[in-house]
Amino acid sequence: MDYAKEALKKHYEWKGKLEITPRAAVDSSEALALAYTPGVAQPCLEIEKDPEKSFELTRRWNTVAVVTDGSAVLGLGNIGPEAGMPVMEGKCVLFKAFGGVDAIPLCVRSQNAEEIAHAVALMAGSFGGINLEDIAAPRCFEVERLLKEQCDIPIFHDDQHGTAIVVAAALINALRLKGKKLSEVKAVFSGAGAAGTAIFKLLRTMGLESAVLCDIHGVVYPGREDLKDNPALAELAELTDPQVRGGLSQAMEGADVFIGVSAPGIVTGDMVRSMAKDPVVFAMANPVPEIMPDEAMAAGAFVVGTGRSDFPNQINNVLVFPGVFRGALDVRAADINDEMKIAAASAIASLVSEEELSRDYILPAAFDSRICPAVAKAVGEAARKSGIAKR
Repeated sequence: MDYAKEALKKHYEWKGKLEITPRAAVDSSEALALAYTPGVAQPCLEIEKDPEKSFELTRRWNTVAVVTDGSAVLGLGNIGPEAGMPVMEGKCVLFKAFGGVDAIPLCVRSQNAEEIAHAVALMAGSFGGINLEDIAAPRCFEVERLLKEQCDIPIFHDDQHGTAIVVAAALINALRLKGKKLSEVKAVFSGAGAAGTAIFKLLRTMGLESAVLCDIHGVVYPGREDLKDNPALAELAELTDPQVRGGLSQAMEGADVFIGVSAPGIVTGDMVRSMAKDPVVFAMANPVPEIMPDEAMAAGAFVVGTGRSDFPNQINNVLVFPGVFRGALDVRAADINDEMKIAAASAIASLVSEEELSRDYILPAAFDSRICPAVAKAVGEAARKSGIAKR
């Protein structure tokens, strides 16, 4: 199928992938009086006395805003907020289909972090959570930070944290297959943008001790001259192996794990052969990975994962965000913290049994109906244990 041609045709037919469906009938004078005036005044007065009642008397409890500035849409780059709308609508469809969460696309006409955060924060009273989407780094970090300061509902940048969670789940099972612990392996990361830094941070929190991070300029290490102008990356440099220098090829020598969220075709078979015996290779650049799975396997990779659906071990955020938000909304969490992220990763990994686990099956399929309930339950319990659940 020519997906580009057929998708364009369907979008002209659909004229949008979302619509609003009322939950209250207005098919009689009495029904109208209950759903609207004069009856609606009473819930308004209840919420005036206690704004938290808005979670009980309106759909806020189950509604998420999907926010973009259009600066990093898929692999298309900075195409603007209106051009990003089809993706945001699609994300909202996934929220509903996989998590039962109502989601509204908000495409903001600004690429200034303070303006974006201010605009969204002013509307936060309408939502139970905020999902940031396709906002370029480093702006995405600042938008997230500002919104966390201004809002009392979960703020989640899926490109960062959703990716980190699903990669963590995949790595848990790849290492389970190898009989290794996270603390026992050396991992190399290619890509220091939103996804790469979030994966790096989460795996370090989970117990990864030996790590090397590479960006477009090579290995990120303490004291690298250009990091003076990038405090966020300079902070991560302090968590990397200080002995490693050079480029990605040097970093991969002797490594047990490669995690790529960077650029197509930058890893060769020889680079995989230079890694430790039976390495794990997650080459997730889309649509063309850092190295194609067949080439990586031929070079000795033990497990290979990509972001694509036409190869085994697709590492896809759709396994994550519906359940994470379902769990956070259900317990009315004030945030989505590391404990909740780790719980989500563990829940996803646990859905692959010992009997099912293989080199070609380390994650459950996207349409596995067990995923959202399992993730939601784990996330809700973690929120309660960490003290940020309001119910």
